[in-house]
Amino acid sequence: MSKRCLVIGASGEIGAAIVKRLAEAGYRVGVQFYSNYLAIEDLKSQIPTDQWEGAYQGDLGSSEGIREFLSILPNSWDAIVFSGGHLWKGLFQDMNEEDMDALYHVHTKAPWMITRHLLPAMIRMKRGNIVLISSIFGEEGASMEVAYSSVKASQLGFVKGLAKEVAPSGIRVNAITPGLINTKMNLELDVEELRVLEEDIPLGRSGTTREVADAVCFLLSEQSSYITGHSLKVNGGW
Repeated sequence: MSKRCLVIGASGEIGAAIVKRLAEAGYRVGVQFYSNYLAIEDLKSQIPTDQWEGAYQGDLGSSEGIREFLSILPNSWDAIVFSGGHLWKGLFQDMNEEDMDALYHVHTKAPWMITRHLLPAMIRMKRGNIVLISSIFGEEGASMEVAYSSVKASQLGFVKGLAKEVAPSGIRVNAITPGLINTKMNLELDVEELRVLEEDIPLGRSGTTREVADAVCFLLSEQSSYITGHSLKVNGGW
């Protein structure tokens, strides 16, 4: 029987690429999304019917929204990939509490609560895989993205601690820290800004969503069976 993987944040470009790559690898995929029904319908049309586990709408920006999402979510999965999230750019001193709360809930509390909800079934099965898509900024920090850097760093701490706790149950926990990836999130950059950034990357270009998805597939595979608590850099050497 094919393994079942839940992808959080599947309506985003990286999330959608992960779903498609996992389907290629034979996984049956379930997806979480917030409000972009059209993106999910388009994604569903690209996945074989017998590999589509379902789409689960959920607002992960508040504790209440997370609890409501958990109430509709099946609790038995072989793997979970957390790829959802959003940025907040600006001076930290100008950030309001509502924006802080939203970043914290989506990037930190939602992975905590969803993982806590799904762990018992994995522990009973004595197997499981969890991957979080963090960010290079979780490792390096970034001016004008202070809170985002903070919550992404918290994901890396979560991965390291949880990996040690659940390893005896046959569960592996890892992270991916992408650098500059060619997504719509970077459309605000003009040609010159993008050129300067790419010149600073040793490999001389932006990464692709497929390259991130390939890294996820590797961490979920038996090829990485001795890897846990690790943060895999997908950043072109940046």
